Amino acid sequence: MHAGERGGITNHRLPSSAEALAIADTLLRTRYAGASFAYVAGSIMRGQGTYLSDIDLVVIHDHLDAAYRESFVAQGIPVEAFVHDRQTLAWFVDADVNRGRPCMLNMIVEGVIIGPAPEPAERLRQGVSERLVKGPPPLTLAALDALRYEITDAIDDLRGIRPASEMISIGAALHAKLVELALRGRGRWYGTGKWAPRLLSELDQSLADRFDDAFRVLFVSADAEPVIRLAEDELAPHGGFLFDGDCRRAPLSCRA
Repeated sequence: MHAGERGGITNHRLPSSAEALAIADTLLRTRYAGASFAYVAGSIMRGQGTYLSDIDLVVIHDHLDAAYRESFVAQGIPVEAFVHDRQTLAWFVDADVNRGRPCMLNMIVEGVIIGPAPEPAERLRQGVSERLVKGPPPLTLAALDALRYEITDAIDDLRGIRPASEMISIGAALHAKLVELALRGRGRWYGTGKWAPRLLSELDQSLADRFDDAFRVLFVSADAEPVIRLAEDELAPHGGFLFDGDCRRAPLSCRA
């Protein structure tokens, strides 16, 4: 993909937050006519956008047969729209809370409200904000053990003699698991991709630096020792590496 392209869509400019808001308002009145309100969110609205940034739009109707997500281009700007009624939105918010990744919650809390019904939009935002401030539920024992096992498996693979290409691939998968353990293990929300280093930095800059240094050494020099030591330290408060004795039963629904 060439610079300035997003999935084959060329976008060589960064709109202002005011322009993004105007685009969203037009979409709400035309593409989503009849919607009660919407939240306009994303890096453009935060003043952190780049020429590849899109507009995140959470649209709320009184009733829909089914929620949906769609991606499109409006006035040359990519848009990611999440279209719900209050019941479907509540389901997705609950799902985000339970998995510890507050994607929808963040869009609602940080978004600018538009549309004909701002009062219920603000009440909804307040409720979601309280859940966001409260933080995620603790990791269940099953989820914690699954993370411990997956990290252990990846670390065991890194201990062997492997081509650098395999170590990079293992490390890429391990990074997300180790970040999840570091954040969820400390009672914090977690995220993937660009959000992983951001959330680590918000939690503890020295920890974020250690992650960055350890994985940089792995990816550049195929030296796994800093990552192995990091994994050992992150796993220690949770019982350490896990292989011997690990057992996870299949759900009864697998017979259906």
